[in-house]
Amino acid sequence: MLLKQGKWRVGRILFLAVMLIGIGLFGLGCVEGLQPIGWSGGAVSGDTMFVGSSEGRLVAINLSDESRQWTMPLKRTGQTGGLFGCAPAYGGGCGGGASGVAIYGTPVIAGDLVYIGGHNGKVYAYTIESLSMRWVYPREGYFEPIVGGLVVARGKVYFGNSDGNVYALDAATGDPLWEFETGEKIWSTPAISNGTLYIGSFDKKLYALNADDGSIVWEFPTEGSIITTPLVSNGTVYFGSFDRHFYAVNIADGSLKWKFMGENWFWAQPVLYENTIYAGCLDDKVYALRADNGNKVAEFNLGSPVSSSPVIFDSSIIFASREGMVYTIDTRNNSLRELATMEEKVYGPLSISDEIVYIHTQDLTLHRINALNGAVLRSISLKSQN
Repeated sequence: MLLKQGKWRVGRILFLAVMLIGIGLFGLGCVEGLQPIGWSGGAVSGDTMFVGSSEGRLVAINLSDESRQWTMPLKRTGQTGGLFGCAPAYGGGCGGGASGVAIYGTPVIAGDLVYIGGHNGKVYAYTIESLSMRWVYPREGYFEPIVGGLVVARGKVYFGNSDGNVYALDAATGDPLWEFETGEKIWSTPAISNGTLYIGSFDKKLYALNADDGSIVWEFPTEGSIITTPLVSNGTVYFGSFDRHFYAVNIADGSLKWKFMGENWFWAQPVLYENTIYAGCLDDKVYALRADNGNKVAEFNLGSPVSSSPVIFDSSIIFASREGMVYTIDTRNNSLRELATMEEKVYGPLSISDEIVYIHTQDLTLHRINALNGAVLRSISLKSQN
């Protein structure tokens, strides 16, 4: 029994180390071959899906005929030091490598523009029709890496940065509007509801900020870093922490409503269906919790850590485990069914459009699975032609 537990702990420690080192958490300086990998999800507008590829490009895919467009690769900065020591631009190992700038956040579509943030610390706005660049911020110099995604609302682009700041830009021009400093790096994607922005930090706090001017409304402390994208619903913000707890906090004053303890870190964004929260955890499980009081309704063992955010399809929640097993949870009876098996590891968020689940893996491939019957459809290559 002790041997089995020891193997379990070692396996998860190795997995977490690979994930965190891969995007620079430990600041190890120059490590040969070590590079950010990127795990962008897909965003759909009409018949087109936009996804950030591991070549460091924004890719537009026509879902009807599978034709594709690519932007020019994101430019590397001239930065040295920081999270990757001697890496010239965060994009590769010590020699720079041939890989592109990593893109972790899912593209965001608003109006006639699509926005992405790069691990080179820049935010880009492209036109939907031609993928021509409308603006880039900062125009000169660089920021620390952007690991979380962007949110576009109220005419602004909001994002957190590894320098520990939350930024707001003018969505039309990219001009800076305000910034707010937390106590540590930020990998969380913000959420906005009714004029308030919610975002977690490695300083172990969740912040509620006024979305118009960045002033603080309240802060809620935990015992671990917060990477999870918050979920806001019915006067409550739900999020997980690296202290192994999943929290429900009152949006009015930041007071605790309830918390639930898992067996490892909460990384993936949760989803809400009717009155039940479904939260994936790095302890291999998905927890179904009552949204009003946090009582556990059910738990599901997916066999390996769950860092990928799920999607909702009809009355089912579709999750993927790290080892590429895709499952569907029927919310009517909380039953678990295997939907499909992937050949690649899955870290990034799932996407869904017209009954098709899309899974982006690091081999420049967009995999497709029928959400109804689990049929694995022909994959789409994201590899550019130039």
